[in-house]
Amino acid sequence: MNIQGFLTGTVLAWVILSGCNTSSVPKDHAGDEARIRVRMEAQERAWNQGDLEGFMSAYWASDSLLFVGSRGPSFGWQTTLDNYKKGYPNTEAMGQLTFGVKNVEFVSDDVALMVGSWNLDGRGELEPLAGWFSLVWRQIKGDWVIVRDHSS
Repeated sequence: MNIQGFLTGTVLAWVILSGCNTSSVPKDHAGDEARIRVRMEAQERAWNQGDLEGFMSAYWASDSLLFVGSRGPSFGWQTTLDNYKKGYPNTEAMGQLTFGVKNVEFVSDDVALMVGSWNLDGRGELEPLAGWFSLVWRQIKGDWVIVRDHSS
């Protein structure tokens, strides 16, 4: 093969391969992040109204949901809801929840990592509580849901 044939083949291969590379143009995730933040705001409202089922609507309704808290890991949407009900048996114990989202990072088109803080005030005679969370959000069937929650 002569140099001209080699260069023509190389250029042709480059053109074909570069056309297949869709990762060179990153997706704008502003809309996705806005939808996730709306879900977080809905969680705050539901919690502050004493609606634990509404609060849980942002979580993946699956036995594969992972929640890691001070007592270690637990699996499943229902288990997570039951644990919240045990830990916060009434609206006084629940208090008023405020989230402080510090960072949202998309690791792919359908997975986002979130880090933030949580505060529970207005718990009557109970002490206020505060801590941090890291969440893994995943877009499943067009909806952003929490699939992993590590709260401390």
